[in-house]
Amino acid sequence: MIPWVHLDTTTVPDNGGELKLMRRGEEYSIMAGAIELMNSRLSGSEKALATLVCDRLADRPQAHVLVGGYGMGFTLRAALEVLGPKARVTVAELVPAVVDWARGPMAHLSAGSLADPRLTIVLGDVGALIRSGSGTYDAILLDVDNGPEGLSRKANNRLYDRDGLGAARKALRPGGVLAVWSSTPNDAFTERLARGGYGVEEVRVRANGGKRGAKHTIWLATKPA
Repeated sequence: MIPWVHLDTTTVPDNGGELKLMRRGEEYSIMAGAIELMNSRLSGSEKALATLVCDRLADRPQAHVLVGGYGMGFTLRAALEVLGPKARVTVAELVPAVVDWARGPMAHLSAGSLADPRLTIVLGDVGALIRSGSGTYDAILLDVDNGPEGLSRKANNRLYDRDGLGAARKALRPGGVLAVWSSTPNDAFTERLARGGYGVEEVRVRANGGKRGAKHTIWLATKPA
């Protein structure tokens, strides 16, 4: 069996612990302690996070999409493949080394999307961008931590509490979509979205994009038009 190779370690800002980049053959993994946050073999639900939302933006050729968390770039790549030439995508990534990894050892995974002229990368907290926005975005895609309960960084919970959801609703244009990725279902979060004034759809998607294997959860929360 091919062993894992430790490529790099970086520190998450604001006492968020460490992230490790691991490689095994052609497979990559980003770890927070003993928790695997993402794996290059399991990209199906990350791609679905983008395609499910972008399908709903088909009538908005100049859509502005905010993606919280670069990860391994699968959500960004899928969004750019679907969105039109006048669309814009802003990616907020808290950990600068994650972008360095994307341009370095994992450059092949981005398939050139980092050079797309529609893309802007902001090194910082996606929450700050959301809070500063007012009718700014047609969609906000959050793939931060392992879902609405922060496993790797408790500060991430602020994105998913009542105030965080309220800020996202304000930052969206009428009819805009807040999409949230999670490794597991969470009934309390579904209810919180509904109480926050969103129309809520919960979708279960295969992690590997196939017909078998583990499923992840994606919430599609729509702001009233």
